[in-house]
Amino acid sequence: MRAAVVVFPGSNCDRDLAVAFEREGFTVDMVWHKETALPEGVDIVGVPGGFSYGDYLRCGAIAAQSPICQAVTAHADRGGYALGVCNGFQVLAETGILPGALLRNAGLKYICKTVGLRVETADSAFTGGYEAGQEIAIPIAHHDGNYFADDETLATLRGEDRIAFTYTDNPNGSVGDIAGILSANRRVLGMMPHPERAADTGHGGTDGAAFFRALAGVLTPA
Repeated sequence: MRAAVVVFPGSNCDRDLAVAFEREGFTVDMVWHKETALPEGVDIVGVPGGFSYGDYLRCGAIAAQSPICQAVTAHADRGGYALGVCNGFQVLAETGILPGALLRNAGLKYICKTVGLRVETADSAFTGGYEAGQEIAIPIAHHDGNYFADDETLATLRGEDRIAFTYTDNPNGSVGDIAGILSANRRVLGMMPHPERAADTGHGGTDGAAFFRALAGVLTPA
């Protein structure tokens, strides 16, 4: 299994994501934002949290125009797996790989705490380690995590079972309490909470470990 973790100026969760992948047996390549291609044989691309390009303009907007994001988009277009966490979700939304937008938190403040999530679907490589309806505890750390999409997009997400996670107590004003969504082919996930920060006993919680274990189970060669 091979994962590529993209690194932008301002990324600060890239190593955390790489370690979470490595713990489940992935070989990880760290890919600088100026690269124009992903390494050969990559199974999944991780776009990590942080503050790419200092969050200038809109969060993720400059990163979405970087050379490597063209390769990430091509990877997703041909059916490759991709994961965007926090700022990574913002980047995937800005590229158009995932629908909707991440706005300023409703309370206009940065939020950093562990929150409750409800697993809305277990029908994906990312959520297959949980049961639909299960509640888990995962940290958040964001200022612009207020997910917004128009009514038509929301209806599509709900109708196609593409809402992966919702907040049990909405911290940021996200429409429909949405914390994470899937692409139409279910191979790309964007989520604001950080499962890589809840994947080891040293983190104070391990509810994120099943997330990476499920990915390893799907992507392990037969």
